[in-house]
Amino acid sequence: MPAMTEPKLISGNANKPLAQAIARRMSLHRGMSVRLVDARVERFNDQEIFVEVFENVRGEDMFIIQSTSNPANDNLMELLIIADALRRSSAARITAVIPYFGYARQDRRTKARTPISAKLVANLITHSGVDRVLTLDLHATQIQGFFDLPVDNLYAAPIFALDVEHHFRGRLQDLVVVSPDVGGVSRARELAKRIGCALAIVDKRREKPGEIAEMTVIGDVTGKTCIIVDDICDTAGTLCKAAEVLIEAGSTEVHSYITHGVLSGPAVERITNSVMKSLVITDSIEATEAVKSAPNIRIVPTAPLFAQAILNTWNGTSVSSLFDQDTLTPIYEGLYQRG
Repeated sequence: MPAMTEPKLISGNANKPLAQAIARRMSLHRGMSVRLVDARVERFNDQEIFVEVFENVRGEDMFIIQSTSNPANDNLMELLIIADALRRSSAARITAVIPYFGYARQDRRTKARTPISAKLVANLITHSGVDRVLTLDLHATQIQGFFDLPVDNLYAAPIFALDVEHHFRGRLQDLVVVSPDVGGVSRARELAKRIGCALAIVDKRREKPGEIAEMTVIGDVTGKTCIIVDDICDTAGTLCKAAEVLIEAGSTEVHSYITHGVLSGPAVERITNSVMKSLVITDSIEATEAVKSAPNIRIVPTAPLFAQAILNTWNGTSVSSLFDQDTLTPIYEGLYQRG
């Protein structure tokens, strides 16, 4: 049954450009103006977060657009407080649209007396008044089970497949998709299957956390163009080292497709000076000026994907249809032409 009210968007400060882009895309789809709800998300002098919504949201279907990226704790608190403000204002339904879900790497106990922070964050979001979550490429898909509410986990693989088909047209037979570690094989296999190419793995062994002792390429990359696929790039140490190992193993070119460009510390400098010809990331995290100006970093938009997912959620239609490249091609209009 179609929704009787229009979807309403509200944004924290984590990634305003993405929120505004989603609103523009929804305006295009709806044939009417969709804008962010007028609100202020500010801090008092002691850095406490204060939220005030200036529009009536009673009975409305609300979508909070907020990545929990750096500064992770501030952005998480903004999300929780916005949700509380909307719940106390009698919003009918609240969906947290979290393009990048922070704390996702802490999804299990790796040693004694450590937390499972991803579960704690899921509990906080659940009890803040959020009714459902919409996110992109969770670090571990089992995190969906940490929430006691519906979670839709979108995938960047269909977007990346369209981008690869566009930028490597006529060269697809020379490509090899590479997972930078054993844990990411399923993600790499998914992209390889979509574009119909071979798969390889870079096996890494650590002496201690943060240091890579040895890397070995599993698979034949001789004379091939390698596409490294992963969900998160933080300091880029592993990524740049993997690119070097692939070149040493006989690869002619190395490109990388990473969903979430955390890119902290020396990451941009490492990538700029690396043997990688390009790094493609999404705009799930707002890019810094350094990232925008890096010559070999390119950003692909997620606003068309999220705009359609929000409309499907609002209208009660399938979100999983967006896992298909053929569904995404018209959504991405002239950006990628297949064939």
